[in-house]
Amino acid sequence: MDENSTSVAAELAHVTEHWTPRVIGRVNDQYVKVAKLLGELVWHAHDAEDEMFLVVSGSLLLQFEDRPDVRLEPGEFYVVPRGVRHNPVAEEEVEIVLIETVTTAHTGDVVVAGTVPIEAQERHRADDATPAAGGTGR
Repeated sequence: MDENSTSVAAELAHVTEHWTPRVIGRVNDQYVKVAKLLGELVWHAHDAEDEMFLVVSGSLLLQFEDRPDVRLEPGEFYVVPRGVRHNPVAEEEVEIVLIETVTTAHTGDVVVAGTVPIEAQERHRADDATPAAGGTGR
């Protein structure tokens, strides 16, 4: 593997807690993150940013207040538009890639005990020796 490439599987192997996104790269003003999910997070919205969920393994249910729910299987993705209240639900462990604007708060307009500040999500990059995608280092 090239020193500037990143293995999603290897990055997911470093994730030890559910609902704790880990920044693995940056494309312009977007973070590429990985996370493992189990159970429910919290109903929330991101007023200024869209959020993309790409399922790597497992099955993810995205619940919505104003539209039909969406179930994603491995290899499928969905973009939650800004301002749309949603609740991700993982009935079994799900591994995902998230693509979010760098300003996107973990739980949007809601802060709960499990909310992970962006600084903690970014810190993982500095803790690892492997370079991030795009050669930004960690």
